[in-house]
Amino acid sequence: MSSNIRIETRDLCKGFATKAGRLEVLDSTDLIVRDGEFVSILGPSGCGKSTLLSVLSGIELPDSGTVKVDGLPPAEAVRRASWMPQLDSLFPWRTVAANVALGFEVAGRIGRAAARRRATRLLEDFGLEQFADMHPHQLSGGMRQRVALARTVAQQRDILLLDEPFGALDALTRTELQLWTEQIWERERWTVLLITHDVREAILLSDRIYVLSSRPASVKLELEVNLERPRSIATLSDPRFSSLEAKLLASLGLGAPETS
Repeated sequence: MSSNIRIETRDLCKGFATKAGRLEVLDSTDLIVRDGEFVSILGPSGCGKSTLLSVLSGIELPDSGTVKVDGLPPAEAVRRASWMPQLDSLFPWRTVAANVALGFEVAGRIGRAAARRRATRLLEDFGLEQFADMHPHQLSGGMRQRVALARTVAQQRDILLLDEPFGALDALTRTELQLWTEQIWERERWTVLLITHDVREAILLSDRIYVLSSRPASVKLELEVNLERPRSIATLSDPRFSSLEAKLLASLGLGAPETS
């Protein structure tokens, strides 16, 4: 794995003014993501995981600390990364194919006709080809998230910031997309920072996992996932997988503390 750092935060602090007073969200949060690495972030609900992605994408400014994407402040690196928020943000007047094609159009390298052709092929990878001419209001929440993920991938940027992209999916579809993501990541080697509440998802997909504390969040645990790739459904039954799961659950306060 490359030692080239693509994403870095040092002593990152971020808060918001509210009617009740100052709300501190991130407190001296340090993390790195290297080139071609898949990193996940776990933490309690409301601890600031999505705020972290907002800062990395340039939507929010840090209060203090250092934040860099490819060595640049996020506002200067907006075309280096694709961000998929929790809400799908699909355009209701566009069909599924046209929404996905927008990702290719945003990349600014091809025309609309070529973008539509590429979108059609990408929809096949996501199992969405039969929905190509439908509009978002005709889809389930899970299907909308799949379309949104396809549109994110279509932007052709090799840094992906994913905010719980599989959270709205049913268990079977979520597992299928997790395994697909593992396969396509092996081929493309994107640099990925994934926000998730799913401990098993984090282990299945990641090279490293950060666990954040309650708000104001800092890093409680950084865990290497030393499981061979490519990973498959069989990985879930590996004893090492269970050991990693126990460590993460203990760090999240959901299991017995590790004694070793």
